[in-house]
Amino acid sequence: MLWRVEHLDLAALDAGLDEIRGSPSDVGSLDLIVRRPEVEAREILEEGLLDAAEGLVGDCWRTRSGSPNAKAQLTLANVRAVALVARDPDRRALAGDQLYIDFDLSAANTPPGTRLAIGTAVVEITDLPHTGCRKYLDRFGKDALRWVSSDVGRALNLRGVNATVIVGGTVRRGDTVRKTI
Repeated sequence: MLWRVEHLDLAALDAGLDEIRGSPSDVGSLDLIVRRPEVEAREILEEGLLDAAEGLVGDCWRTRSGSPNAKAQLTLANVRAVALVARDPDRRALAGDQLYIDFDLSAANTPPGTRLAIGTAVVEITDLPHTGCRKYLDRFGKDALRWVSSDVGRALNLRGVNATVIVGGTVRRGDTVRKTI
């Protein structure tokens, strides 16, 4: 599929900050589930299974060497931030995260150790930063990468957060996301 790719500049991205800051801070929703069965492949799911050992079942989340990194088992992204950089809803999955939620993922609201109940699962935010990479640059532009890497971007976790599965369970699009601790 070919997309008309529109990369926003820093001013346009900054103009969207108020919308992102308006994300729910206690109870939100799961808007998109994306499984990556192999590198560069994406499957949009209506329902997924989170497992304490496997993360999102069927996702290739392990490191390049094939070893697991429990601190990066799962990534959560603020759907409002991804919508802004992706522009086209069909491009959102290219951000590379598994769970896209309408929830305040800022460091102030969800510091490491915060647990979120999503569907019947519980995940915990880890202390491993989730940063932009070359693929993010290529897909969303240099200003988007600069924006998510800026002081404000890091404070709001605009690139998202890493998490680990504490209690396995089923997650579905539309499920409630809420803080448990």
